[in-house]
Amino acid sequence: MIDRDIFKLSIVIPCYNEKNTIENILKKIDKSLKDYKISKYEIIIVDDFSNDGTNKILKNLAFDEKIQIYYHDNNLGKGAAIHTALKYITGDITIIQDADLEYDPSDYYKLLLPFFEANADIVYGSRFLGGGKYVRIHFFWHYLANKILTFMCNLFINLNLTDMETGYKAFKTSVLKSINLKEKSFSFEPEVTIKLAKKKYKFFEVPVTYNGRSYEEGKKIKSLDGIEYIFKTLKYKFFD
Repeated sequence: MIDRDIFKLSIVIPCYNEKNTIENILKKIDKSLKDYKISKYEIIIVDDFSNDGTNKILKNLAFDEKIQIYYHDNNLGKGAAIHTALKYITGDITIIQDADLEYDPSDYYKLLLPFFEANADIVYGSRFLGGGKYVRIHFFWHYLANKILTFMCNLFINLNLTDMETGYKAFKTSVLKSINLKEKSFSFEPEVTIKLAKKKYKFFEVPVTYNGRSYEEGKKIKSLDGIEYIFKTLKYKFFD
């Protein structure tokens, strides 16, 4: 069981072309940490070769000793950004925080509570449980694809997750580092889920707020990513 009074939190932010949101998400994180009186933390930002000026904004943040910033020399993908961050994480719990404002850091306490009270190993923030402040409604086909992929994943690993694809995932850091992650793209999501489930770690879900973006607003995941998810789900169930 992790002690809430002495634990250290690591917040990993994969970042690609988020000049319009990166400062705002950091302000929201700062507010959440202060609201929940979390004083031991580190923020690890990995810029995945942004070309919109995000890196210039990040360089202005380098003076903050609790923020570490790393840069890729090529656009490698979300999974690759998480791989890079894993080399530097020192906290007891790791939260994956997208930089795009779709997920609200005010939900941190919900994500953390199962670690303190139920000895959770992994906590997923579900957009479909109900109980978040709000969930933006759009993209029926994304919703349907998510349901199909989550169903496939549950079928293979004998869990009853409602939102395998969620961008809000929290882990005991030791648990996350116990597996060999390979996927550089969004396929990190099924890979990490299946590999951890195979090890019989304890999964929890909590409801979270979700303000999904449109493609015009900068959403990056595409239909082809869903097709790749299917193949990767099969791969990590049967061949890895």
